[in-house]
Amino acid sequence: MKNSYKIFLAMILFSYSASPQEQDLIAKGAQVQLVANGFEFTEGPACDSLGNVFFTDQPNNTIHKWSVDDEKVTVFMKDAGRANGLYFDAKGDLYAAADMHSEIWMINKKKEVTVLLDGFRGKRFNGPNDLWIAPDGGIFFTDPFYQRPYWNHKEQPIKEQRVYYLSPNRKGLFIATDELVKPNGIIGTPDGKILYVADIEDNKTWKYNIGKDGQLEDKTLFTALGSDGMTLDEQGNLYLTGDGVTVFNTEGEKILHIPIEKDWTANVTFGGRDKKTLFITAMDSLFSLEMNVQGN
Repeated sequence: MKNSYKIFLAMILFSYSASPQEQDLIAKGAQVQLVANGFEFTEGPACDSLGNVFFTDQPNNTIHKWSVDDEKVTVFMKDAGRANGLYFDAKGDLYAAADMHSEIWMINKKKEVTVLLDGFRGKRFNGPNDLWIAPDGGIFFTDPFYQRPYWNHKEQPIKEQRVYYLSPNRKGLFIATDELVKPNGIIGTPDGKILYVADIEDNKTWKYNIGKDGQLEDKTLFTALGSDGMTLDEQGNLYLTGDGVTVFNTEGEKILHIPIEKDWTANVTFGGRDKKTLFITAMDSLFSLEMNVQGN
């Protein structure tokens, strides 16, 4: 009886061991680690070329930096335009979806701010939320409407909640798509051929081919799960957020779920010197998880 119980217990423990996908993606023995907390709401993690990770605390109007040198978090910028999503370009300039005044910012290495965009055809944006910079320098960004307590207006400036595209020469601003209910997270592949967009209110994530001049083509349902922020790894797996982090392979099949002990996981990116550390923003905290795969 005792031996049977031991065998039964071993079977239970084995059933809860790491799946093949977990073994492939997550470093052996790695667990989610708390990097820092005490924020109000963390968002928009982005990694620079050295592996430093920048993220926002939007309610406190601050951008923070996690350093690869000492693994500490410090304030990078105050009065940060209520920045939400962040992304670095190839030159090392930091771009921000800054929705204090519904703008797209470029922040250079001297922390000097250039406002690239503040509206479309004479109307203020609804509230730029997240952005991705294509290899050619073109910028795709989402513009949902979330009523902010720091705005004087309560009506949605633009009826459609769209994805926009800003051309590499910064002279052309186009509607990439206005077919979604509330676009939020956005990320593209390193070759600049595919764009993923999460429709958080419709609880779907869509896949597009990127055509000439940023035109989105061949809209395909990637998975019936929405997301806040998102990222990709070198294998092309897509990491969605909300209830922890859920990972899908290139065929849209769920291969991994990473639980986070917070009510909401807002965003995710890869960082660290080898870009094999997954950084996760969730509520008042920043978490990390060592991986076997690199970010793209």
